[in-house]
Amino acid sequence: MTRKPLGWVGIVRLGLVQSALGSIVVLTTSTLNRVMAVELALPVMLPAALVAWHYVVQLSRPRWGHGSDMGQRRTPWIVGGMGVLALGALLATNATAIMASSPAVGIILALIAFSMIGGGVGAAGTSLLALLATRVVPARRPAAAAITWIMMIVGIVITAGVAGALLDPFSMQRLAMIASGIAFIAFTVTLVAVMGVEGTAEAVAVATGTEPRPSFGVVLRETLADPQARRFGIFVFVSMLAYSAQDLILEPFAGLVFGMTPGQSTQMSSVQHGGVLLGMILVGAAGGMIGGRGSGWMRGWTVLGCAGSAVALFGLAMAAEAGPGWPIRQTVFALGFFNGIFAVAAIGSMMGLAGAGQDGQTSGGREGIRMGVWGAAQAIAFAAGGFFGAVGVDVGRQVFAETSTAFLTVFAVEGLLFIVSAGIALTIGGAAAATRTSKNFTPPVGDTGHVQA
Repeated sequence: MTRKPLGWVGIVRLGLVQSALGSIVVLTTSTLNRVMAVELALPVMLPAALVAWHYVVQLSRPRWGHGSDMGQRRTPWIVGGMGVLALGALLATNATAIMASSPAVGIILALIAFSMIGGGVGAAGTSLLALLATRVVPARRPAAAAITWIMMIVGIVITAGVAGALLDPFSMQRLAMIASGIAFIAFTVTLVAVMGVEGTAEAVAVATGTEPRPSFGVVLRETLADPQARRFGIFVFVSMLAYSAQDLILEPFAGLVFGMTPGQSTQMSSVQHGGVLLGMILVGAAGGMIGGRGSGWMRGWTVLGCAGSAVALFGLAMAAEAGPGWPIRQTVFALGFFNGIFAVAAIGSMMGLAGAGQDGQTSGGREGIRMGVWGAAQAIAFAAGGFFGAVGVDVGRQVFAETSTAFLTVFAVEGLLFIVSAGIALTIGGAAAATRTSKNFTPPVGDTGHVQA
């Protein structure tokens, strides 16, 4: 017995979960980062290290993915992860406020909070992607990737825009109230969105069967032995390394070089994510028209996205030298636009690859762990990129006479990394599973003796 593939309504509902996830993450990795670095005058290295730590915790993604593969349903992993994420965000906000009077206590609490944030994102995000990979037909994957990530960006844009407007005049009490509202709304939206989408536990149990469940170590070794999975993992690592190095320094850059207030720099983040939104819409619409068929689709759009992102980052490097006269908002918008292009192309391929094993065969219920492995590659890249990008700024401010020169150097290196990732993208042949059409699509049900969750 097979389960019915997700329709557009189901895809949109899961996209609401991405919106909720993005709304909490933008608060913790963007706004709190800015407050620690500028308002509290702490070293940029501190918030960068905390965010890097939450990515280190996400190295557990393969384990979460395997757990959802072996379980009866993915929904509990999504809801549980979002609950932990929301609580972690609230604790992180309070920890930031405590740092103003008791730095040591605040840092300890922040470390606990960012551990919760990393675990929550890993459990919820991996299980959500695996559910999409399992239940979306190949012809709909580009559009599904665009829809879910567009909705995540919409959540980020709305949160950044509204929070940015409410944060001025800034106070820690105001920040705490805003964070509480965001966490409550995000968790409530998640509960409503996933209700009934996956089906009852009994229905899923009938579809999955009762085949023996392989151990995590065995499945992980088999996944890492797949050359297609490894190659895509390398691309994810390099491209996310290029992206993440600017993620933590962009708002401090706006404050230190362009003199923006916390509200203004948060709203500039909204401009960036607005560009991401448009880029994703463009690729999703194009992919939907051709059904996502052919490896050339992924390669072309991904290379364009990476190359355009490199050009935008070189523009930010020049902005650091030019100062307030530079059209910073337009440059940040362009960066977001090209980031959105390569993201949807990569995610569409990821969904196809997650359901395919070696030689294009079905993965036999391995969607969760494959998504987890690529999520772990992304986490390593973000941990390294975010931290070393911030360290580069701190070191550069000591070495160079001007703060702007430090930012210029980091942005230029990021641009070069995007050029390298574009070269890697040219070697990726695309997901074998993506060449299948909805006409012969059947969700795999234990076809290699393993449980399909």
